[in-house]
Amino acid sequence: MMRMQEEMDVDGPKPIAWRPVLAVVGGLVVVLLAFAGRYGAHRDELYFVAAGHRLAWGYPDQPALTPLLARLADEVAPGSVWGLHVIPALVVGALVLVAALTARELGGGRAEQVVTAVLVATGIVTLVLGHMLSTTTTDTLFWVLVVWLTLRTLRRDDPRGWLVVAVVAGIGLENKHLVAFLLVALAAGVLATRETRHHARSPWAWAGAGIALALWLPNLVWQAQHRWPQLELAADIRDEYLTLGGRLEFVGLSLVLLNPVVTVVWVVGLVRLLRDRTRRWAQPVGWAYIGLVVVLLVTGGKAYYLAGLYPALVAAGVCALAATRPARRMARLVAVAVAASLVALPGALPVLPAGTFADSPWAAVGEDQVEMIGWDVFTARVAQVVDEHDAGLVLTGSYGDAGALEHARVLPPDVRVASGHNGFGDWGPPPDDERAVVVTGFRQAPTWMRGCVRLDPVDTGADNEASQSPLFVCDGPTSTWADVWPQVVHLSA
Repeated sequence: MMRMQEEMDVDGPKPIAWRPVLAVVGGLVVVLLAFAGRYGAHRDELYFVAAGHRLAWGYPDQPALTPLLARLADEVAPGSVWGLHVIPALVVGALVLVAALTARELGGGRAEQVVTAVLVATGIVTLVLGHMLSTTTTDTLFWVLVVWLTLRTLRRDDPRGWLVVAVVAGIGLENKHLVAFLLVALAAGVLATRETRHHARSPWAWAGAGIALALWLPNLVWQAQHRWPQLELAADIRDEYLTLGGRLEFVGLSLVLLNPVVTVVWVVGLVRLLRDRTRRWAQPVGWAYIGLVVVLLVTGGKAYYLAGLYPALVAAGVCALAATRPARRMARLVAVAVAASLVALPGALPVLPAGTFADSPWAAVGEDQVEMIGWDVFTARVAQVVDEHDAGLVLTGSYGDAGALEHARVLPPDVRVASGHNGFGDWGPPPDDERAVVVTGFRQAPTWMRGCVRLDPVDTGADNEASQSPLFVCDGPTSTWADVWPQVVHLSA
């Protein structure tokens, strides 16, 4: 194996290890594409496709970028689960490449870049995000890009770099608002570090802030026009997770997000960022991580919100360990880390048959995969009930059910799908119709529906959202849809 300590010149970055790093990236993408078509789409992905076909500058629960990507995937390969999962595979491939470039920015040579790429590529959260198109998948890439570009700007002490940071951050804010937290945390870190605080006085930094805000503005306007529904959703998440159990879960998941072995590496990296006197310019990233951990613990945030900071911490840790350990010991570290991820692989990727996975202990830790199982059975059963009762509408309590029915294209053209959940609530109410209504996603028949007959839940082969509620066949709403729609509409994460 190549020597781990290569010309540790702190004055400039080493050459980029293009071939081995791209080999790691390519291997990850190939693995993800090999499993991309297994099981089905996640309920959130199905919702994003539905939102993408109703393009807007915003939705109650996210900005426009991820629904736009889902729309593009569905246009290229209509109804294809594999086509939908190509995008996250490519996104995390780019994420791993930027992680290697971050190691280079922190002084890492070829070996450090490659080791960083391997540890990030085989991390559990990387594999999970690479199999599912979500706002978190793309948000993580934007965080990694912002951190890397921030380090480039600070190392070169060239404030013009803030313009590039701003463009990337502004686009990221059109995907998820969490990028704003990262920007504030990095700005606080820059101010807290003596060697970097002069950047706060630079007109380039303030111009960058203006650019990011301008790029974010269309979504902010949409949110304001709709009375800031994302604040209501944030409060819902806070109420669910701001408990002792939720905070213990935050800490526990933070320690295994990549895997426990890599946790040791990023902890070393965090210490290095805060204590290495030869690279004080990188210290703001360490302070940003600590600050965000405190903020999220206090406000009830989720552990995976910080996924985009870990690649930089891993890169810093690899560089620190490489400076004091021989290549053989680093090779063993990589081998153990990869083995740790392989143990958890069935919970991250659909490597097991769906039925085997659903009945295994992995289902308890792979909740996202559980929600990908059985949509074909669910939509087929709903279509059968619609046909048997000559229904003209399917009303769902969840955007997942509604998105699945639209994506599967199993209903007759004259049968509408509606829901009051999040974005679907904005797209209703449906037109009044004398025909029957099939209702899904409610534990009991809604009080604003009349003449409801209960049918058994759909056996999807897994204990997931689609199988947890019965079906109902109802005569219709108790009044017009326009009158009852305020009772139907609801926001939840």
